[in-house]
Amino acid sequence: MNNLAGKRIVIVGGVAGGAGAATRARRLCEDCEIIVLERGPYVSFANCGLPYFIGGEIIQRNALLLQTPATLRAQFNLDVRVNSEVLSIDAKQQVLTVREVATGREYELPYDALVLSPGASPLRPPIPGIERPGHFSVRNIPDVEYIASWLNDCDECRAVVVGGGYIGLEMAEQLKERGLSVTLLEAMPQVMTPLDPEMAAWLHLELVANGIELHLNDPVAAFEAPAAGETARASVVVLKSGKRVEADLVILGLGVRPETLLAKTAGLELGALGGIRVNDHMQTSDPHIWAVGDAIEVKDAVTGAWSHIPLAGPANRQGRIAADNICGRSSRYDGTWGTAILRLFTLSAGCTGANEKSLRKAGIPFQTVYLHPGSHAGYYPGAQLIAMKILFAPDTGKLLGAQAVGQDGIDKRIDVLATALQAGRTMDDIAELELAYAPPFGSAKDPINMAGMIAQDVLHGDVQLAQWSEIATLDPAQTFLLDVRRPDERAKGFIPGSTHIPLDQIRSRMHELPSDREIIAYCQSGQRSYFTSRILLQHGFRVRNLTGSYRTWKAAQDGK
Repeated sequence: MNNLAGKRIVIVGGVAGGAGAATRARRLCEDCEIIVLERGPYVSFANCGLPYFIGGEIIQRNALLLQTPATLRAQFNLDVRVNSEVLSIDAKQQVLTVREVATGREYELPYDALVLSPGASPLRPPIPGIERPGHFSVRNIPDVEYIASWLNDCDECRAVVVGGGYIGLEMAEQLKERGLSVTLLEAMPQVMTPLDPEMAAWLHLELVANGIELHLNDPVAAFEAPAAGETARASVVVLKSGKRVEADLVILGLGVRPETLLAKTAGLELGALGGIRVNDHMQTSDPHIWAVGDAIEVKDAVTGAWSHIPLAGPANRQGRIAADNICGRSSRYDGTWGTAILRLFTLSAGCTGANEKSLRKAGIPFQTVYLHPGSHAGYYPGAQLIAMKILFAPDTGKLLGAQAVGQDGIDKRIDVLATALQAGRTMDDIAELELAYAPPFGSAKDPINMAGMIAQDVLHGDVQLAQWSEIATLDPAQTFLLDVRRPDERAKGFIPGSTHIPLDQIRSRMHELPSDREIIAYCQSGQRSYFTSRILLQHGFRVRNLTGSYRTWKAAQDGK
């Protein structure tokens, strides 16, 4: 469509992908007719802010409205039609059938180019009783208005959040901060599945520390009316284990499913995950139709596998790329890296790239290191420990993924690692990054650099690693577990079966170490046990360093 004068671009759905496509198309083509059709009453709102409106951190509902039909008309000359549902697409004739929700009037709308941005709908599996009153999803502004209204009539409410993904965790936090009693139910053994289990364990501990009743690995079997002796304004939630949880409010955060009914009935290709298939120009199997946002499948940029990764940032970029290509400007989408972050009470948890599960599924070899550096210089007040996990290729050292959890500095570390990941950098490159330093902000050797240097030690053969998951299966006849921490640290807890020799006594007590068994050294975070490993290796011992050491092992045990 290089000659666009007088052409009509129709966009189905607003928010990140649709609104982004519409405004980008206008900037590239002043003479196009651009129509945006939105099924609901709001065309551009901050859906990521919805939980914080419930919790009261965002006070005014209008703060969630990023654009209105009037502002989009005034600024971009867009014809925005809210409460307008697209009933069908005749791809051959390039015509939509649209119904006005308020009047029921139906009309046909031809298009020259069509962008589908219908988003994804909350999962509501056929659990008995799931449609009972007081059960809410969190997708749009009417949803949170219904929840707020329900809460206004509920004293000393007991909330049950079903699902430990981003929305579930954010809603659990916000409802607790609002003063409710909160129970979080998750069918899987962990919350926030983009993290690996031992990293999610920090979130489990944070939930419990803040008074959230947490049930893992126990799916919901039914939502029932209260039995004799029970009180519940919404439901009694019955778990597979048989446990019954009384709920005055139920939040369903069970994930989302791509909205693809229009695409399917139009004959567009869908992927195995149920999303619309697009090429790297965001074009569907029909040359006149593009699709963006939560409704599509994307390529995982690390593994190359088709994935469904509903994130606002990628949706915005996809809308822009679709508009570029519609307007004759070649633009490509290279995949989604899965960069995301969550706040949960005092912690932040961020990730980028692949986790262990996705790398194993893709058959991609990887090496793992853990570290627990301070968020800034330790001598400057307020430094907080960060739990970091880095995944990289064992041959080339190329970064494959990263995860971090802590109270401070998580966002900037994940953003730096996401940039390095997207640029294809190696752990050698990461060790050499020149990052801003002053004591209130970081360290002369930033945690990012430290991660690179630890990986370099592995890649160069200076140290061999043991992983926390190996500890439970170690054979004492073959392995000697060595604790090199200070006595006061060991007094607070240790790995069972370990022998204690502090680092500063290693050289003088080396005769106590077995030469016929492999030594696995650990300290609090992995640094002193690395020093120990280097000493013992040069004295002929077989030794591995427990990466992440006691802090990683302890969190993995306590957070189960």
